[in-house]
Amino acid sequence: MADAMEGRRVCGMPEKAQLHVAMLALQFGYAGFHVVSRLALNMGISKLVFPVYRNIIALCLLVPFAYFLEKKDRPQLTLNFVIQFFLLALCGITANQGFYLLGLDNTSPTFASAIQNSVPAITFAMAAALRIEKVRLDRRDGVAKVAGTLACVAGASVITLYKGPTIFGAGGDKLMAGPELGKDDKNWTLGCVYLIGHCLSWSGWLVLQAPVLKKYPARLSVTSYTCFFGVIQFLIIAAFMERDADAWRFHSGSELFTILYAGFIASGVAFAVQIWCIDRGGPVFVAVYQPVQTLVVAIMASLTLGEKFYLGGIIGAVFIIIGLYLVLWGKNQERARLVKDAAAASGERDSASVVGIRSTKQASSVTQPLLLPSSTSSTENV
Repeated sequence: MADAMEGRRVCGMPEKAQLHVAMLALQFGYAGFHVVSRLALNMGISKLVFPVYRNIIALCLLVPFAYFLEKKDRPQLTLNFVIQFFLLALCGITANQGFYLLGLDNTSPTFASAIQNSVPAITFAMAAALRIEKVRLDRRDGVAKVAGTLACVAGASVITLYKGPTIFGAGGDKLMAGPELGKDDKNWTLGCVYLIGHCLSWSGWLVLQAPVLKKYPARLSVTSYTCFFGVIQFLIIAAFMERDADAWRFHSGSELFTILYAGFIASGVAFAVQIWCIDRGGPVFVAVYQPVQTLVVAIMASLTLGEKFYLGGIIGAVFIIIGLYLVLWGKNQERARLVKDAAAASGERDSASVVGIRSTKQASSVTQPLLLPSSTSSTENV
């Protein structure tokens, strides 16, 4: 793969270098989303109005590409698929984004980004519980995945239960227009619990998405339908909980900017870049860059929001990042082993055909393909 990536060049730049540049840009884009979302909440934008506008923008960006690029791949829409898309939206859009905003409102962008590093480990744990993922404790890759999951759980627990003293502070709020993090109505522990709920919803969406994509192999269309039902669900919730018409108006250019950034950059451009990077570099390559986002968020939040760093958050983030890399290493080793076993089985099949084995049963048992775990792509596609 490395040679192939080196071989493709655009404007004189090898594709491998393009992938690294794209992934760094992607992390900056997502990091900016964390900070922009915090700014939006500080300006008083409704936690229901914000995701409605964000997903409407994302839907407008996705639908044309899904319609024209997946005409041949898109199966007929049935009631069964509609129900599945609705449930995906409930988990991956409504609960995911709702818990994120509630958690961010009570904590900070840095810790929201840090806890998100636990998503691959949580996804692995969910897939293992549902028997989608096999846990082999007699192999190093299996032990690494379990140890990584436990490290992520430990890290999230530390962030939630122990705030600790301030390690570094930027010396006052800079762009904190509105509610501040230190106000009495902010509950750090509850905020971290909301963020864990956000990660659980995200992981559940990844696990549930895998079987849906097997029957409906049109990723852009699935995402578009999910986004559509997410908008509907948020609108229904807002109809009961957000009765103030003024909450739906833009009161400044800054409010409009935060929503446009969330819709175009975080949900539109970033999604397209991530799909390209996963296609060219693989899901592990993409996931390895996730901790870079946490570092960038910490710097951005310190410069723009005057965010303080607490000992508990730093310790928890270290545990989560170690856990992330253990899970990714385990998945990578497992995939390499399965590919090696498949190649060995293929070699045995070719040898058998040359010698002319006549037994149908024996031949069919050798040529039976070895399938990768169905959760491989979903577990790391974060």
